[in-house]
Amino acid sequence: MPSTVTHLESALDGTRFEAGVLQTMHQDRPLWVRYDLDQAAALMSKERLAARAPGMWRYRELLPHTDEQTLVTLGEGPSPLLPAPRLGARLGLSRLLIKDESQLPTGSFKSRGMAMALTMASGFDVTTIALPSAGNAGGAAAAYGARAGLNVYVFMPADTPRINQLECLAAGAHTYVANGLINDCGALVKAGKSALGWFDLSTLKEPYRLEGKKTMGLELAEQCNWVLPDVIVYPTGGGTGLIAMWKAFQELKAMGWLESANMPRMVAVQADGCCPIVTAYEAGERFAAQHENAHTIASGIRVPAAVGDFMILDTVRESNGCAIAVAEDSIQRWMRDAIAAEGISICPETGACISALEALTQSGWIQPDERVVVLNTGAAQKYVEALAGDLPSIDLAAVDWKALAAATG
Repeated sequence: MPSTVTHLESALDGTRFEAGVLQTMHQDRPLWVRYDLDQAAALMSKERLAARAPGMWRYRELLPHTDEQTLVTLGEGPSPLLPAPRLGARLGLSRLLIKDESQLPTGSFKSRGMAMALTMASGFDVTTIALPSAGNAGGAAAAYGARAGLNVYVFMPADTPRINQLECLAAGAHTYVANGLINDCGALVKAGKSALGWFDLSTLKEPYRLEGKKTMGLELAEQCNWVLPDVIVYPTGGGTGLIAMWKAFQELKAMGWLESANMPRMVAVQADGCCPIVTAYEAGERFAAQHENAHTIASGIRVPAAVGDFMILDTVRESNGCAIAVAEDSIQRWMRDAIAAEGISICPETGACISALEALTQSGWIQPDERVVVLNTGAAQKYVEALAGDLPSIDLAAVDWKALAAATG
């Protein structure tokens, strides 16, 4: 089917660029992909959509690639939208839902973005990609790069979760660890781009990862029968997921697909050890200063400086949402408590979101009967450092049955 893409557009000043050629950024800031939404609405209907196979590619009228024969795919999506009644009761929320992206092919929401980015890169005859990663993006890029037959270079901070490092190696990526943070690794990629000619696949430095992640929002809207939730809580590092969902909702609204005029309040969650977006939000700034000495167990949100900072802050303010930082010592506690309450494989970044929910419900910013969706962006088992704990042992020659009974209550 024909593409409905009309052009690319600078997120900073609206400058237009041609869509059919390889593009990166404008004035070192990201580009939007823009569509003929009237044409998309004419080609697409809710009835046609319902008859299609599940997965992110079902929304092809609102995606930059429409040829099913040339997709770089591992079968991504849909991710389930799961009620969380026991966790909700603890937080004082009667309609809490978790959209569980841990069930995607590479164990995180990064599958969506990388599937689209690698599909587009392959279409533009890119042969080598490089990116910095403090977590799941590297593993996803390595997997989809292998699927596409591309050369992949991944540069990671030395304290990136070990599983993320090993999955890059397993997929054949040229993987390096560096004694710095993700922005330092990003500087390596930038230098290598000039020296060796590889394509920079860093967050928001090409326009198509965002479009893949946009399918989270399209899928969520469909799962909610086109009535969006009151609040969406999202762990925010580079911020592509938050920005992408808001873009999806705006496009659906323009197409007349939403059954309610109410739009969700978008909440950007960071850890107090790395919260440049929260600092800028509280100061009323549109651009965020770099957070020095960034640290948090939630590696996916340990981003000291985001190239899309203004896009995150615009989204939060346009939606009447907020940006909030949580205490580092609350993250693992809520991660483990949420897993125990619901059996969902909650990652540390989502643990931060649940900590934020506790604060927002206690302050009254979120009301008990509002419908709240938290995004679980990755699988807990990819964070063995955050799950580490001591197990009691059993002497097989002298099992203490009374102690075992007491332990179960």
